[in-house]
Amino acid sequence: MSHVPPKLVGEPDGSTPLDPDEMEGLLHKHVTIRGELDQLEQANIVEGMNWLKKQKRPDVLTEGFACELHKRLFGKVWKWAGSFRRTEKNIGIDPVQIAIQLRLLLDDARFWIENGTYPPKELAARFHHKLVYIHLFPNGNGRHARIMADALLTKLMDEPAIDWAGGYRLESMNERRDQYIAALRDADGHDFDALFAFVGA
Repeated sequence: MSHVPPKLVGEPDGSTPLDPDEMEGLLHKHVTIRGELDQLEQANIVEGMNWLKKQKRPDVLTEGFACELHKRLFGKVWKWAGSFRRTEKNIGIDPVQIAIQLRLLLDDARFWIENGTYPPKELAARFHHKLVYIHLFPNGNGRHARIMADALLTKLMDEPAIDWAGGYRLESMNERRDQYIAALRDADGHDFDALFAFVGA
């Protein structure tokens, strides 16, 4: 019988609960506490960021890049890293719609950049919000979407990355995380003011 860890102890507000099948994809079976998982993921993310830094002209606005980036960020922690989720969550669209909605978003972002539709940070914030809203993967969506938005700014627009954390760790419980989650929820209702303020747009 396979060992499936229980729900991780110490889940922060706004994080997506994992179902037993997804927990089964954890490559480190000894982990039961959120803090332990965070440390493993953080080490993997550092490797993923180093990979991203070396990509000279990546095709950021493709499904392949979005999935490869997630795999580079989380592939040493989760077996399913880089694969779209197949289960319903407390947030996110119907899983069967993920590939279609992602393609629409990538096409929109390409159009926005080519036509100067929005200032860079506002464009990145809108892109980030929609990526989180779609919720491509079982876990790691916020971090993946922030890094995707930064890649869009730095690799495609020659703009600086956003200071998402503002001196905090967004994965931990703190005031900055509360502001971030609240801003995303406002944006779900088409009010982007708090999110634009959050990213300094």
